[in-house]
Amino acid sequence: MKIDWAALGSVFGVSLVITVAVVGVFTLGIVGLSRHERAVADGGSAAPAVAGAYACFAACAAVVAYGIYLIVA
Repeated sequence: MKIDWAALGSVFGVSLVITVAVVGVFTLGIVGLSRHERAVADGGSAAPAVAGAYACFAACAAVVAYGIYLIVA
């Protein structure tokens, strides 16, 4: 049995980058919801923050769904 180390390294690198990116986008979504909560507590409105947070969560869900599609297909 021969292991293709270049392909294994490539898969590891892409997986690492995508994982860090998804965690970063999810963190931005949490920050957006946090800003909305703070604005509501101060009596204001932060609708763009909520829209951005939902967009971040949708992007994370899309990446997860695509990963599941790749595994199943």
